[in-house]
Amino acid sequence: MSAWLAKNWQDVFARVRGALMRRGRNAHEADDLVQEAWVRLACYERDQPVERPEAFLMRTALNLSVDAHRAQTTRGEEVLVEDVVIIDYAPTAEATLLAKERLERLSLGVSRMSETTRSIFLAHRLDGLTIVELARLHGLSTTTVHKHIAKATLQLTTWMEGW
Repeated sequence: MSAWLAKNWQDVFARVRGALMRRGRNAHEADDLVQEAWVRLACYERDQPVERPEAFLMRTALNLSVDAHRAQTTRGEEVLVEDVVIIDYAPTAEATLLAKERLERLSLGVSRMSETTRSIFLAHRLDGLTIVELARLHGLSTTTVHKHIAKATLQLTTWMEGW
């Protein structure tokens, strides 16, 4: 390490840190990047002399900052566990029980329909069959299929009122 840099290292570090902070790094990130640049300078100087160590340090720190930004963009930002707010979207036990009761009530309502109406309604709503497909499958007109679906919907709506 050059004698000049050894004597003026605090000023040099402050300039490099300031340049990093002007480019969007916070104080902690800037300090880490300056330290990493310093380590790289020291390793590089083992094998060969560096004519302008301050310029080397500045360029290395800026390049490290760019690399860190690219990595952050690619992988996403690092988040501290303390900063994470976990939202539980799972239903509460009460909501689960209420949904189960509604489903049982709905199932009972469906079981009270005639076989043809139930079959057409479930094939349409659950299996996604079209009106034309259902008419062909049951040998009925499309108007009759519409009537069965409307009848089933009305029965279930009435049956589920208040739930």
